[in-house]
Amino acid sequence: MKNALIWAGSVIGVGAVLALLFGWLEKPTTPREVSVTGECLTTVPKDRTAITLRVTTLDKNPAVSMKQATAKIAEITNYLKKQDVQVQTTEFNSYERSEWNRELEKSVVLGTETTIALDVSADNIETIEKILTQFAGQTDVYSENLRMYTSAEAMKPALESCLSSAVENARERATALVGGDGDTVGNMLRVSYSTGGTSSIQPRATNFLASSAKMAVADAEAFSATGSIVAKDTEVSVSVSATFEIR
Repeated sequence: MKNALIWAGSVIGVGAVLALLFGWLEKPTTPREVSVTGECLTTVPKDRTAITLRVTTLDKNPAVSMKQATAKIAEITNYLKKQDVQVQTTEFNSYERSEWNRELEKSVVLGTETTIALDVSADNIETIEKILTQFAGQTDVYSENLRMYTSAEAMKPALESCLSSAVENARERATALVGGDGDTVGNMLRVSYSTGGTSSIQPRATNFLASSAKMAVADAEAFSATGSIVAKDTEVSVSVSATFEIR
């Protein structure tokens, strides 16, 4: 009876040891990781120039106001069809306009104001200058929001290339961090990214086209001493947060 108990206890003991051993072997190991940031900064040329042409008419008769505005826009559109430009209608609005009359001490209706705006862009600055010259000073026609920017088509490959460079930069930093302990960097486990940069510039129009005095724009650095547009390239920045395994 005593020997049987000893034998049973031995079996139980061996089983416990084996259970602990297999449990240790099957227990997943947490991989060692290193998290770093990677960066890339590049520039992309501005390849598009744009302007907004706005027609605003005012008349006591709503139908007349609308007719005058649409007729002028039709004239502008017919001209733009002959140019190498892209055109998009950005505003079409007609409403009753009023203002405060101090003598009468009440609001007085001036008439119906109709506004139609077209956004016109081209890959040639001279084309936009030609359009400005054509319509500068015409009644009810206003030129505004002159700007230069990088198109989405030009931005996409540059952004993708910069993203790859940012990931490479992150791996280089991770390698430098773990290399001191004789370790190496393995697979990338997680990654996220963010982008930044400005793609448009609004130059002063004073020297660009003297006859277009009604244009509202804002950047003095966009002009050379001779008065022509000189746009800085678009700055594109990419930042990634990456986690790599340590081997």
